[in-house]
Amino acid sequence: MKTIVAVLRGGASEEYEVSLKSGAAVLEQLDRGKYQPLDIFISREGTWHRGGTPTTPAKALLGADVAFNVLHGRYGEDGSVQRLLEALGVKYTGSGVFASARAFNKHLTKQALAHLELSLPRSALVSLEEDAGERALELFRAFPMPAIVKPVAGGSSAGMTLARDLTSLERGIRLALKSAPHALVEEYIRGREATVGVIDGFRGEKTYALLPVEIVLPPNADFFDYAAKYGGETQELCPSNFSTREKEILIDAAKRIHTALGLSHYSRSDFIVSRRGTYFLEANPAAAVGLTRESLLPKALQAVGATQKDFLDHVIGLALAR
Repeated sequence: MKTIVAVLRGGASEEYEVSLKSGAAVLEQLDRGKYQPLDIFISREGTWHRGGTPTTPAKALLGADVAFNVLHGRYGEDGSVQRLLEALGVKYTGSGVFASARAFNKHLTKQALAHLELSLPRSALVSLEEDAGERALELFRAFPMPAIVKPVAGGSSAGMTLARDLTSLERGIRLALKSAPHALVEEYIRGREATVGVIDGFRGEKTYALLPVEIVLPPNADFFDYAAKYGGETQELCPSNFSTREKEILIDAAKRIHTALGLSHYSRSDFIVSRRGTYFLEANPAAAVGLTRESLLPKALQAVGATQKDFLDHVIGLALAR
């Protein structure tokens, strides 16, 4: 009998379109000889659909053996859908409720990793209750410029800006606070962008690290923003041009971050490799990791000779065994 895999995609977040594409890739790549895919679409308004018909989560998941969660952003990454799936008794891919919620919040992530002695950009929080103009002026006087401003929670670099002066700093804070209760102002580190994926229990290793991917931005991009990620001009090199020592540092850090945050099944950590060293930026739990052919993790899988089908089969196995 085939294992019924409910692929959760869409969702009420800024990453709705990306999630739809990741879910479509999973549905396409599942081994039909072993699995029966079940396309579960969740609208921007949060309505669940099965077979194109609106229904309740419980009815949508009826008969499913496991849920493959590719709901990027709020609801899918922050522990909400994980809590629902556990209440319904449905096994699922990715991290549990607490680990998902913590990794979704960039500030809490940094606090949880403080003991690892990673290099982190200097940062400050601005809350929705504070006066954005006054806080911007205070930070501008004391904080190194330029600075990255982003929502404390979210992905795909949505709501993220580069502030070079007081005006752009205040504007960036106000933009970030539109999608999260806190804005994170972070020191801008000049360097080369890198990301490293890790997979639990893969190829006989407890925590297997894929090769680092080097992200070469287009000339007009200051950082890996939404346009750079999905505009088609960014180069993603795997194998990368990092030195052997830089690769070792990146791989070691990604494995330690995955473990320290209590992440499950697979994750991806983002870094900046600069003249000052390697800086950790943020962690992406499984639900946050894109799985289209153009996404970073599939490219890293290909570089080590692993197929998308094998990867999906492995992750589903981990979820069923949880």
